[in-house]
Amino acid sequence: MKIKTNDTVKIISGSYRGKTGKVLQVLPKLDKASIEGVNLLIKNIKPRKKGDKGQRINFPSPVNISNLALICPKCNKTAKVGYKRLENNKKSRICKKCKEIIDG
Repeated sequence: MKIKTNDTVKIISGSYRGKTGKVLQVLPKLDKASIEGVNLLIKNIKPRKKGDKGQRINFPSPVNISNLALICPKCNKTAKVGYKRLENNKKSRICKKCKEIIDG
């Protein structure tokens, strides 16, 4: 996967187009990712014990990865992701615009 948790991404299509956020969770089998503050759903929780109150919880629903673009931490632009082998034979992601390593 080209997008990992704690990456900053920009939404390129859909109702939240143009918004940016941090990736909270990646679901590779579904090709989806949850982004902080985007696509929020409300879940109502019933009280468990007598005397407790019910709650409404906001949580981010997953968005398809094809609708996301990674923001390079070096050049702060949306960029395509490439891969490169380092001298220790470790595979790392690189930004195709500025040719900098995203994660080392």
